[in-house]
Amino acid sequence: MSQDNLPDQKLTDEIIAGLSREQSSISPKFFYDEIGSHLFEAITFLEEYYPTRTEKQIMVQYGEAMALTIGKCDVLLDLGAGNCEKGSALFDTLLPKEYRALDISKEFLERAISGLQKEFPRIQMQAQTCDLQEEMAFPDLVGRKKTFFYPGSSIGNFDPDAALGLFKNIVKVCQGDGGLLIGVDLVKDREVLSRAYNDALGITAAFNKNILLHLNRLVETDFNLENWEHYAIFNEQLTRIEMYLRSTRDQLVSFPGGERRFDSGVLIHTENSYKYTQEKFESLLMSAGFKAVHSWTDPNCYFLVAYATA
Repeated sequence: MSQDNLPDQKLTDEIIAGLSREQSSISPKFFYDEIGSHLFEAITFLEEYYPTRTEKQIMVQYGEAMALTIGKCDVLLDLGAGNCEKGSALFDTLLPKEYRALDISKEFLERAISGLQKEFPRIQMQAQTCDLQEEMAFPDLVGRKKTFFYPGSSIGNFDPDAALGLFKNIVKVCQGDGGLLIGVDLVKDREVLSRAYNDALGITAAFNKNILLHLNRLVETDFNLENWEHYAIFNEQLTRIEMYLRSTRDQLVSFPGGERRFDSGVLIHTENSYKYTQEKFESLLMSAGFKAVHSWTDPNCYFLVAYATA
């Protein structure tokens, strides 16, 4: 179901439920309003944030091998498309007949698609809002070979069970014809990981705090950004970065139908970013029902790009 079609009450109920839990939380899908989308784009240029440039290096080095492995591509479905830069980089090698950009922020997508359509007039293009936590279905694409593309290690935002559910959904949609090209961050030295999520310029902090402004607009909460700070740690046992907003003072936050007190030091969880070993990630893909997995990585084994055949 697209974000635009979600009723306001459903959004409100989801947000209030998260804020009301013993461990308060906000879904990371709410990061990506227009401001959040731009802030994340800025993060990808940071020296500390290695995933984007490392993934790009892998895609450039092994792009032809990936295209040969994937073969024919009727429709390229770009999950979490953002500015569509990564998806459009595949046009010359995969030669898709149609491109669908899917993400949470419709306005951001439509502007990106508008520019791309002029550059690639022969490719049919469509911007579509999509919540990856909901089941996907594309009845108009039945019988066409579909290549799903999910770069940037965004899969790390899903816990392993939820990631497995998403993969099973993709296998179902492909109906034995197509597959998934996906990027995933690998387990590495904790200092490298910590710097990537605590950059010196504070852009990740701004990205994290912007989620509160988004909630204020969506459901009329009254978060004051001055009372919150960014906090990110690496949980070695679960091999994931955990991102939070930490209250810097005792405060009361109101939301429709209620309010909650946050004492100084209390955390609101906003994101997990799981890191995988190559073996564990390939095993997860196979468990979802993919028939085969081909993988490519960088010399430092910081990042992995895999194609799973449905």
